[in-house]
This record gives sequence, C-alpha cells and structure tokens, in this order.
Amino acid sequence: MWLPIPPDEIEGLPEGPAYRFWNGEEDFPADPADCAFYVVPYMKPSPLCVRPMAGMSRVQVVQTLSAGIDHVEPGLRRLPAGVRLCNARGVHEASTGELTLTLILASLRGVPDFVRAQDRGEWLAGFRPALADKNVLIVGYGSIGAAIEDRLVPFEVARVARVARSERTTARGPVHPLTELPALLPEADVVILSTPLTETTRGLAGADFLSRMKDGALLVNVARGPVVDTKALLAELESGRITAALDVTDPEPLPREHPLWRAPGVLISPHVGGPTSAFLPRAKRLLADQLNRYVNREPLRNVILTTGAPTG
Repeated sequence: MWLPIPPDEIEGLPEGPAYRFWNGEEDFPADPADCAFYVVPYMKPSPLCVRPMAGMSRVQVVQTLSAGIDHVEPGLRRLPAGVRLCNARGVHEASTGELTLTLILASLRGVPDFVRAQDRGEWLAGFRPALADKNVLIVGYGSIGAAIEDRLVPFEVARVARVARSERTTARGPVHPLTELPALLPEADVVILSTPLTETTRGLAGADFLSRMKDGALLVNVARGPVVDTKALLAELESGRITAALDVTDPEPLPREHPLWRAPGVLISPHVGGPTSAFLPRAKRLLADQLNRYVNREPLRNVILTTGAPTG
C-alpha cells in the first residue's frame, strides 16, 4: 500500500498490509509492481502522479485525495483491467464551500479594493452589492455543489438553481440537466462552476456561455481552469460586462505576465479550495475507511470507474 501520508500518522489503518510512504519523491519506496493500493500524492503535478502507474502491474485500487481525477487519467491506460479508481468525495466539501463563499463575498463587497486602499492609507467608502436577494446558479451539483448551497442558504439568496450532467430531484429542489443551462444563465447574478473536468465540461464556459450571463453577473470558478475558455473570459472582463472570481485558471499556475492578472473585475486565488486545516483529518479518515474496506473485501466508497469496463 503506497500512502502519501506517513502510515504512523493515520489512526485506524488495518493490520497486515505492508505500508510504504511515497509523496512524489524521485525514488520509489518499493517496486511499483508489488503495489496493490496506490494513494496518489495530493496537489502534485500530473506527470509525477502517474509516473509509477506504468509499473503497477498488480495494482487493484487507485485512490486520489482530490475530488477531480483528471490528473491521473493519463496513467489509467497503463493499468491492468479491473482497477478501481476512487476519488476523495467527503474530503474537500467544507474547504471548497468556504472558499467559494469567500470569493463571492469578497468580489461583491469589494474587498480587493479595500485591501489596495489600505496599502495607500485611503478610506474607500461606497455602496456595494450584497449576496442577499441574488439569484445563484451552481453548475456541477455533486457533493461540493451541495456543500456550497448549504453555505449559501444563511445569506438570504433569492434563488439557487442547480445544474448537473443529468436531471434529478434533491431535498432542496430540482437539478436541471446541462441542456437547460442556456436558459438558466441569463437569470443568474452569480454563476458558480463546481463541475469535474471532462470532455463535456472542457471549455464549457466559452464565448456563448459567457455572452448569456446577465450584465454585472459574477462568474466563480472552483472547478478546474480549462472549464473556462480564458480568451473568451478575458474579452468579457475587459469589456466590463461581467466580473469573475477564480480559484483555478488555464494555464495554471498563471504566468506572471498573463493578462488575466490585470484584467478588470477579477479576483484570483492560487488553487487553494482544498488545502486547508480541514484536509488532513478528513483525508486520514477516508484512507483508514477505504483500506479497512479493501482488506475486509467490502465495497469501496467513491468508485468513479473501473479500468477495462465499458463506459455508458
């Protein structure tokens, strides 16, 4: 079992398996061919994460510590059939929900302007938009999207509309399919992207999507950078028609001279939705639970796909 957290720091690991600590170092802790359960290092580049996968001829489970799995997808074709890929559903909801609300409130209430004014010793008073009474659209209504809505409710928003790949009903209300997105965009004051990066969602927020947003609307991206067409977003920002708050960008990290840094009406955080003090306790609980399930031959949580299985 390869773990990116020292095994002696994780309570409740099952006895029996041989645990090896590897968090992306150049040297592997053991022969990859002997690894049965691979926990992918967190917040490491994709090439590093997939590097040992080519030699994992007997691996049975690949477990990410992120909600997204796009960074390990290039390595899946190197794995034998029958390998289960699991994500970290349940680990990042609290942190990402917090950051999403932080970005929305900071953008609407003008906090970046206040910080710059503080540096100048300037008292910058004025009238700012509130989150109260706004229509909010969440695009990507999985566990993180639901956690974001949980945190929106106390702010007295007028309405929350939900969009996911397929239509369904939740305790909070209907979830609309992606096909209804064009009709929902013009009604939203705040559009939140929390969808996984897939071939369907890559470039989802392109020129047509952005043009349908109402004047003055705020786009918030806590998903993946390539969900947004950066060139199309820059055009809208430079026109002053919409604003944006981005925890992720394309490219990423954003180069120092990239025009997105200086675009009007944009707030950028450096992909920090997940890495907070809430991460490690939840990650450790997930790993202890998953490894106990694996050893006891119980169903694993959060299985996203199985290699070699047909996709529907």
